[in-house]
Amino acid sequence: MQRLHDTETRGFASDNYAGIHPETLEAIAAANGGHQIAYGEDHYTARLSEVVREHFGDAAETFPVFNGTGANVTALTALMPRWGAVIATGTAHIHTDEAGAPERVHGLKLLTVPTPDGKLTPELIETEAWGWGDEHRAQPLAVSITQTTELGTRYTVDEVRAIAELAHAKGMALHMDGARIWNAAAALDVPFREFTTEAGVDILSLGGTKNGLLGVEAIVALDPSRAPGLVYLRKLGMQLGSKMRFMSAQLLSLFDDGLGLRSAAHANAMAARLRGALEAGLADGTISGLGFSQATEANAVFAVLDNAVADRIRERVRFYDWDRAAGEVRWMTSWDTTEADIDAFVAVIREELAR
Repeated sequence: MQRLHDTETRGFASDNYAGIHPETLEAIAAANGGHQIAYGEDHYTARLSEVVREHFGDAAETFPVFNGTGANVTALTALMPRWGAVIATGTAHIHTDEAGAPERVHGLKLLTVPTPDGKLTPELIETEAWGWGDEHRAQPLAVSITQTTELGTRYTVDEVRAIAELAHAKGMALHMDGARIWNAAAALDVPFREFTTEAGVDILSLGGTKNGLLGVEAIVALDPSRAPGLVYLRKLGMQLGSKMRFMSAQLLSLFDDGLGLRSAAHANAMAARLRGALEAGLADGTISGLGFSQATEANAVFAVLDNAVADRIRERVRFYDWDRAAGEVRWMTSWDTTEADIDAFVAVIREELAR
């Protein structure tokens, strides 16, 4: 087939824009050929289950799915009955970017909490953790946190543990949306189980697409007793892949030879390089008219600048507005962002700010 795009084009809109990692493509090819039993009864899915248990704990059960929305909605549905509600931040992906799927597909009620940095705290959860036994109120039965958050921040191990302790004390389960969990693991520099299973997370949406995979994530039930019926809900939610060996092979590639952590650490480093270069310009006075609205703790840089300047920069390098009224934009780096990409982008930002 004829190539239809310029492979030299780079942007900072989303880590979803990046292609498939070459090592993942090799894993897909390796899984090809011959016949394997469909719907997850294949060697690759069996091996994935073993590897996930090695990283997250012996009780973990793994369910590959097609996308993050499917992982989040199916995982949360497994945690509660129809009358349950989920406490999440106002910026949570399940609230802002999933087109009402939690509510419309599985009838989940979301109880959202405003937060300046995209992170829940026990104190913030308390504002919505009430009303049990009141037939007029959806019952708070789960808490959902995102790691790393939609604002590019991350939870520490202690912060996750404090949330889990509160949730469990009040009879709620804890879900982690790990769309960028590899970036969090690379930044925290601790094993996965330390900030998930051992910290009290009950169920996890394990990301892959944002870290070099082709359309696959997984639900990992860290405490399967809290999420019964996942084997049925995955099919009910249209997330059961027939040729699952190719889904599992991709996820396996991230665990193989540290590919997932290497890729995420590189993306994080590129975000740090971008922010560092711009901060250096602000410090020496060669850049003005630019600020930052969030800490850069993984692979996202949230900046504030005049909308007209942002529009000019965007004509040359693609990225998204986050809050146009506030002049806030989001710049994302990915596994294939290069130092040259960063330096070229910084040069464009400098030129347009100076106009």
